[in-house]
Amino acid sequence: MEISGIISAIVIGIIIGVLGRLVVPGRQRIGILWTIAVGIVAALIGAAIASAFDVADTKGIDWVEWLIQIGLAAIGVAALDRAKSRR
Repeated sequence: MEISGIISAIVIGIIIGVLGRLVVPGRQRIGILWTIAVGIVAALIGAAIASAFDVADTKGIDWVEWLIQIGLAAIGVAALDRAKSRR
């Protein structure tokens, strides 16, 4: 992976993480770095799932892939928030 790919993964991870955080209702007790990390992981896993279902490369905007990634980020943010609140 080239440096441009790493930078774009971080930028997409930030966007996906923030959108996932917005989907989860209430206040989350996790920091922005955790949100970014969850977003990056959700973006990578979501891209793999979309590719497996052959919806990753479509004409125009890949709405299905984005929805999968945002859904995974929301689940990740909620799970991490729940894990942190139990401590």
